[in-house]
Amino acid sequence: MFASLPLTALRAFESASRLLSFKAAAEELSVTPTAVSHQIRSLETWLGVPLFERLPRQVRLTDCGERLFHSLHGALLEVAQSVDTLRPQRSGASLTISTTAAFAALWLVPRLGRFYARHPNISLRLDTHCEVIDLHQDASVDLVVRYSLDDYPNLYGLCLFDESFGVYGSPEQVALAASRAPTLISVRWHNSKLYAHGWEAWCAQSGETWLAGKPAVREYDEEHYALQAAIAGQGLVLASNILVSESVASGLLVAYKGEVQVDGAGYAALCVPGRERHPPVRAFFAWLQEEAALSGLLPRSQPSAAPTGERIPR
Repeated sequence: MFASLPLTALRAFESASRLLSFKAAAEELSVTPTAVSHQIRSLETWLGVPLFERLPRQVRLTDCGERLFHSLHGALLEVAQSVDTLRPQRSGASLTISTTAAFAALWLVPRLGRFYARHPNISLRLDTHCEVIDLHQDASVDLVVRYSLDDYPNLYGLCLFDESFGVYGSPEQVALAASRAPTLISVRWHNSKLYAHGWEAWCAQSGETWLAGKPAVREYDEEHYALQAAIAGQGLVLASNILVSESVASGLLVAYKGEVQVDGAGYAALCVPGRERHPPVRAFFAWLQEEAALSGLLPRSQPSAAPTGERIPR
């Protein structure tokens, strides 16, 4: 049934497609770039269609190449996992998650103990660098958790929850805000669409005239710094209901006019289509979905999946 399948060529093709480089594929497979090129040429001849566009200093998948890569990548992941389950002493699985420093510190890490208790053989590594990543080329990252106004139709995605912004402070600062204009704490983030007009929108909805009096404003470049400033009693913070949840639950922060909320973006877990079938990734997706449900914050929509590459902010 499978006797005619060119398995060596398919493996060379998967590596070259994922890395978009014959040289990098050769290094991964411990062969020469010429050998990789020969295997891919033979596969194209066998199939009767071109799989790559050969461009100066780079290669790019054709439509046929994209279709073959996405089915082959997922299939090889499943084969690798099936083989691993038969080993008498399996090594622990590892998983690399890319997300923002604030989400990791304020939401993810406090809950990871429950994941480890359920999956003690899966080792997690968190990558919180703020860079652009192409999941189809960077195989070192298994999945990402992103906060964005954008859609990623070319990735497999699970929408975790939608975010809104409210005003929070220490109990003492919230009590004082009813009688005097507070110091305002905000975040100067790299995605200006998400924070630029937050205070203006919240004040417009709440009827507060604080901005007219030109109050003192304290700005931080990360959400967890802003929350720590609010916990320390330095003012009121405009904050995500997701990221502030642990501080509210512990009583360190309380909402001021909690019924007033400004819509934000959404959090989604994303991976290359097919990778969601890899057992450690599947386990993490399932756990994330459970934790999101426990938070009581249901998403308004689900991101769609499609079979091509997508570059997303790290």
